Amino acid sequence: MTGPVLEMRGVSIRFGALLANDGIDLALGRGEILALLGENGAGKTTLMNILFGHYRADSGEVMVDGRALPPGQPRAAIAAGIGMVHQHFTLAGNLSVLENVMLGSEPLGRLASRRAEGRRRLLEIAARFGLPVDPDAAVRDLSVGERQRVEILKALYRDARILVLDEPTAVLARPEAERLFATLRTMTAEGLSIIFISHKLHEVMGAADRVVVLRGGRVVAERATETTTAAELAELMVGRRVARPRREDAAPGAVVLEARGVGLASGGAGRLSGIDFAVRAGEILGIVGVSGNGQAALGRVLAGLERPAEGALMLDGADIGGAGPRRLVDAGVARIPEDRHTEGAIGEMALWENAVLERIRSPAFSWCGFVRRGAARAFAAELIARFDIRGGNADTRLRLLSGGNMQKLIVGRNLAATPRVVIANQPTRGLDEGAIAAVHAELLAARRAGAAIVLISEELEEALGLSDRIQTIFKGRLSRPIPAEAADARRIGLLMAGVWEGEDAA
Repeated sequence: MTGPVLEMRGVSIRFGALLANDGIDLALGRGEILALLGENGAGKTTLMNILFGHYRADSGEVMVDGRALPPGQPRAAIAAGIGMVHQHFTLAGNLSVLENVMLGSEPLGRLASRRAEGRRRLLEIAARFGLPVDPDAAVRDLSVGERQRVEILKALYRDARILVLDEPTAVLARPEAERLFATLRTMTAEGLSIIFISHKLHEVMGAADRVVVLRGGRVVAERATETTTAAELAELMVGRRVARPRREDAAPGAVVLEARGVGLASGGAGRLSGIDFAVRAGEILGIVGVSGNGQAALGRVLAGLERPAEGALMLDGADIGGAGPRRLVDAGVARIPEDRHTEGAIGEMALWENAVLERIRSPAFSWCGFVRRGAARAFAAELIARFDIRGGNADTRLRLLSGGNMQKLIVGRNLAATPRVVIANQPTRGLDEGAIAAVHAELLAARRAGAAIVLISEELEEALGLSDRIQTIFKGRLSRPIPAEAADARRIGLLMAGVWEGEDAA
């Protein structure tokens, strides 16, 4: 690596009372992979949005190859060779891969699109960087990993020399994540420089050359990965030693929630077949699997968003399959959805409105058809304090929060209601190490209070640390439950890959 290809000097930006970035200095070398690490709301995404021109900094400057980059101009950032892949993809599902990649890259005055030339160039770049794609495939038909590949290709098609990846593995299974980082190494060998934001410390340690840690909008540490440890990075992120809580032995109560032969014929990743499980009061049942094996479909069925095509879903002995979300919430079922943006919250509403969304008809928050705003704001303030939700107050619009802080609000509003059943679908996705530990502690507290908890997760370590029993999901089917004391990473990993022995098949 030679001199820096990118420098950010004294970058600061304020949103109202919130100082999101405070005098940040950062440099990136040619062919380097730099990890940007920090708690939810530490200012990582804000800093990268300043780099890409989405935000204009209040002070400071951005230098690319020694030249100042005009602030607040994404087109100038692209022209300077900066490409950004956002955590939530910005692709048009109804268009093909080629159309998405070429979109916005041709002059408006051109009478016809040069599709043949674009196709040739796309396939050339895909081969060069080991990112195979079908140019004619509709984006809506692609897997999450394939869509991310298209986002990266879109940046490379525009001659990106500096690639910014915001939470690149947040929605990827571990094998997909490993393939992605192998590809990134190929890219740096070709001269690309990469910044990636992540909360997953094992990825940071395995992929990055260097780590910059933000806390409270400031750079608090910089480390070469070869001279640090995951434990030190976790402590630097939150300012204290972090340890995830683990399940303690306890005697569960009676069966509260049970699935009997539940099926869903949606096709592909939405198909479920013969789903059987039972979860008791004061118990956590972990359901783990590689992304795309039916977890999302199962989560929607359990949350009342899909009606099973066959079988029965029983709550206290009564069939609730297809009962609908309102009846489930009224029955004491807390629902932490997989997708916080489309199913968990409404970005344009205030925090207090999102805090009471599912319980707005409760006497605690309404009277004679009128919303008790004071009570709702007080509840939101309680959640903000208890769950350490950062980035605003009860009246702040939710879209202004980081993804992790949105997730903490959703988790908080559900667990604060003392639920009888908790459907926790990827509850810690996108959270930093400190927040993960806090959410795990809350789930274990709900277990001690007698809640029956279904934990749907793609994180094997999370499931092993919290679950009393574990079932794996593969191609829409569940294995038999394994007691926690008999579950180990190797056995569960094989089951997640579909290697089921006779006694493991449900």
